[in-house]
Amino acid sequence: MPTGVPNTPQALTVPEVMTALRLSRSKVYDLIRSRELRSYTSGRSRRIPVDVVRQYMHDRMEEAA
Repeated sequence: MPTGVPNTPQALTVPEVMTALRLSRSKVYDLIRSRELRSYTSGRSRRIPVDVVRQYMHDRMEEAA
């Protein structure tokens, strides 16, 4: 029975973004501070939407081309 909740995450934790982008923790937080990666907090947890990570990767590819 479908619950309406997607199987794939819609937002990632900082460690998940670190793994996905192969970046250090400090670099991910630098990108958040510089607003290159938009994020939000829920309580004390910071989350980065998956589409923001995809857009960041797409923008880096455009710059490299």
